[in-house]
Amino acid sequence: MDGKYIIDEDKQFIAGTYARFPVAFKEGKGCRLYDYDGKEYIDCGSGIAVNIFGVNDEEWKSAVIAQLNNIQHTSNLYYTEPQARLARMLCEKTGAGKVFFGNSGAEANECAIKAARKYGELHGGEHKKQIITLKDSFHGRTIATLAATGQESFHKYYGPFPEGFVYAEPTIEGVESCFNENTCAVMIEVIQGESGVNVLGEDFVKGVEELCRRLGALFICDEVQTGNGRTGHLYAYQAYGVKPDIVTTAKGLGGGLPIGACMLFGDVAGVFGAGDHGSTFGGNPVVCAGACSILSRIDDKLLASVREKGKYFVERLKKINGVKSVSGMGLMIGIDTSKPASLVAKECLDKGLLVLTAHSRVRLLPPLTIGKEDIDFALKILNEVISQ
Repeated sequence: MDGKYIIDEDKQFIAGTYARFPVAFKEGKGCRLYDYDGKEYIDCGSGIAVNIFGVNDEEWKSAVIAQLNNIQHTSNLYYTEPQARLARMLCEKTGAGKVFFGNSGAEANECAIKAARKYGELHGGEHKKQIITLKDSFHGRTIATLAATGQESFHKYYGPFPEGFVYAEPTIEGVESCFNENTCAVMIEVIQGESGVNVLGEDFVKGVEELCRRLGALFICDEVQTGNGRTGHLYAYQAYGVKPDIVTTAKGLGGGLPIGACMLFGDVAGVFGAGDHGSTFGGNPVVCAGACSILSRIDDKLLASVREKGKYFVERLKKINGVKSVSGMGLMIGIDTSKPASLVAKECLDKGLLVLTAHSRVRLLPPLTIGKEDIDFALKILNEVISQ
């Protein structure tokens, strides 16, 4: 079997929802991947912020295999040790009171929406169901999370959408103007990944929290992409000194297996009762065992190294001809280039470097464990491609 055969099979039998690059990967180790011809690539996308310890991580594999040798799945009608252990770890590391597990970021955000609306009705009446999100936000691809997403380009073809979402300009005045007696929550990404790695200002994020407290709404942080050490903080909201009522995460938490988590804080922790929400595969014991391995290794030393590597990347990217600006935090980096981002990504691929795009920007989301040698290789290729 070769890469061309796999690509042809994919095109024939898989729904054409992805604009795939013309490469099929066979194996890898750390941040290095190899295609079916043996060509080596440095991965600065990590499966879109998923493989935070790279591919083929031995400690993660051992945890997953050990659980596979016990039991691969049982329904949520019963208890499993890995799920309880992961929930305790998340609560202890964040101060959350309860956790709900799903299979993706979109599911985590769906849970947040349901939690906010139930809490709003219980504490403010049946009308209190409106959720404010920001323009240029992205919260998922289910119908409800698409409705929450403040980008028109994602809405084409898929309406009508559920009511109850309003999109605010990313200013304090813009958010406050959207508040009314129906508002139950404000949901934000402190760094908007899918719209170009837009970092929200500290004054704005703190101002949104203050608005929520003053006007009686929950404050929700979507940490699907920014979470689990990506920004040099366990969760990016912690860099802003705010205390959300609900935090959602996914991607890097599972180390490569699908998981989403909705963390509930304070009074919101008790909002759900039996039957209010559920998931067949949410909190699967194999996935949770892998996630426990991942979360146990995101310590202060690793987070400091992520901040240091991010600074190293940014300082050198800014010196490249054709780079107009650089944004981000830690190892979540957006690059505005004179050359179209899609062309940069294609030419980097040809030279053995995997990068992502987000609208008009090149996006870097390498494994958190990427070494200096691989960072320097990535910078060399980016310089060659962008400055042409």
